[in-house]
Amino acid sequence: MASPLPAPPTPDNNSPGHFKRALTLFDAVMLVTGSMIGSGIFLVSADISRQVGSAGWLLVVWLLTGLITMAGAISYGELAAMFPKVGGQYVYLREAFGRLVAFLYGWTLFLVIQTGVIAAVAVAFAKFTGVIWPWFSVNNVLFSITLPGWHTTVFPFSSVQLLAIILIVAITAVNARGVKAGKLIQNVLGSTKLVALALLILFGLFLGLNAEAVQANFHDLWTATRSPAPGAAGGVLPLGAGSLVIAIGMAMTGSLFSSDSWNNIGFAGEEIQNPERTLVRSMALGTAIVTTLYILINVVYLLVLPLKGSPEATTLAGRGIQYATDDRVATAVAESVMGQAGAYVLAVLIMLSTFGANNGIILSGARAYFAMAKDGLFFPSLATLNRAGVPGRALWVQCLWASLLCLSGSYGQLLNYVMFSVILFYLITIIGIFVLRRTRPDAHRPYRAWGYPVLPGIYVALASAFCVILLIAPDTAEYSRYGLGLVALGLPVYFLFGRKMGA
Repeated sequence: MASPLPAPPTPDNNSPGHFKRALTLFDAVMLVTGSMIGSGIFLVSADISRQVGSAGWLLVVWLLTGLITMAGAISYGELAAMFPKVGGQYVYLREAFGRLVAFLYGWTLFLVIQTGVIAAVAVAFAKFTGVIWPWFSVNNVLFSITLPGWHTTVFPFSSVQLLAIILIVAITAVNARGVKAGKLIQNVLGSTKLVALALLILFGLFLGLNAEAVQANFHDLWTATRSPAPGAAGGVLPLGAGSLVIAIGMAMTGSLFSSDSWNNIGFAGEEIQNPERTLVRSMALGTAIVTTLYILINVVYLLVLPLKGSPEATTLAGRGIQYATDDRVATAVAESVMGQAGAYVLAVLIMLSTFGANNGIILSGARAYFAMAKDGLFFPSLATLNRAGVPGRALWVQCLWASLLCLSGSYGQLLNYVMFSVILFYLITIIGIFVLRRTRPDAHRPYRAWGYPVLPGIYVALASAFCVILLIAPDTAEYSRYGLGLVALGLPVYFLFGRKMGA
C-alpha cells in the first residue's frame, strides 16, 4: 500500500520560480463560468432539436447534461483538494494511475482538446465579428496555398482565420505578462456575459413570449422525432425507445461540449488562494450558475420560437429552432424580440463571450504542459516560469499549435474526433477517486466527494453510457474511433520520448 500523502505545502509567493497565489474565490468562479460559456449555448440547441424533435426531450438533454456536469464537478473536487497543484487533471491521473495514463491525457489535451477548443472559439469570435464588420467572412479569402501537383485549393486563408490567429496571439501575450492581467480580463468579461445572459433570458421571458410558439412546442412534449440536418437527404423519422436513447446520447455531444472546461481551474492549482477550499467551491458554484443559465435560456428559446421548422423557410418562425440560420438560435431569438438591432446586440455578446472563454482556456492549458515538462514528459524548456511567474514558453507553444489548427481548417473535425476522449478521460479521472480511496485511505483529504460512492458512481454510469452510445451510433462511431486513435498515438510517443526522460 502506498504511503499517505502529507498535506500539501504552501509555496512562498515572493520566491523566484514559484507561481503567485493571486486568484481569489471570485476570480476562480469567473474562470470556471468564463471558460464554460463560449459560443456553444448560442448554437447547439438547433442540432439537439433535430436529433430529438420535441421540446420536452430538448430540455431533458440539457437537464441530463447539467446533472452529469454537476456530479462530475462535485466529485472531481476531492481530487482537486488533495492535489492543488499546477497541472490539474494531469496530476490527478498521474497520482491515481501512473505516468502513462497521465501522459496520454496530456498528449490528447495538447494535440487537440485544449488547442482545438482555443482555435474553434477564436474562429467563432471572428465569425460573429462579421455580423458587425462583414469584411470578416469565411468567403473573404485573402490568399490560398495549392500544393504542387494538386489542382484544387488546399489551404484557403480567410479574413476569419486571420482575426482568429490575431485573437489567440493577443490573449497569449496578455497572459504571458502575469496571472493578474489574465484574471482582470476574465473577471470583467466573465461578469459582463453572465449579466448579459441573464438580461437575454429576462427580455425573452417578458418581451418575446410567442403564444403560437408556446402552443406548438408544449402541446406535445414527448413525441420524439429526428429531422435531417440542413442540406441532408431524408425526412422526419419517429423515434422508438431504443433509438431515442441513442439520439439523446448523440445530442448530448453538443450540450456536453458547451458545458465543458469546468475543470480548467484545476490547472492553476498553485495560483489559487486557499486552494483546498477554493477549488471545490469555485467548480461547484461555477457549474451550478452555468447549468441554471443554460436550462433557462433553452426555455426562452422554446417560448419565443417554434421548435420545428423548414430549412427552406424565409421567416424566423418558419425556420424555427431546428433550422435557425447557421444554427444561430440565440440570434434568431434576439431578432424576434428586438428586431435587427437584436442581431447586433447578440453578436457583441457572443464576441465578449468567446473572448472571455478563450482567455480562461489559454490561461489554464499552459499550466498542464508545464506540469508534464516538470515530470520529464514534455519539452524540458517548458518547465520554466518567466519573470511574471507564469509558464511563458508553454503559453507560446500552445499559441503556435492553436494557430496552426486555425490554418489547417481541420479543428472542427478534430473536436468531433476527441469528444469521446474528453468524456473518457473525465470518466477515468472520477474512477481515480475510488482507486485513491483504496490505495491511499489515510491521505490528506480537505474535501471528500459529497455523496460518495453514489454520486461519483452516477457520473461513472452516465458517462460510460454516453461513451458506449458514441461508439455504437452510426453518426458518431467513426468519430469516436478516431478519438481513440488519437489517444493511442500517444503510446509510441510515450515509449520513445517520455520514458527516455526518466521516471
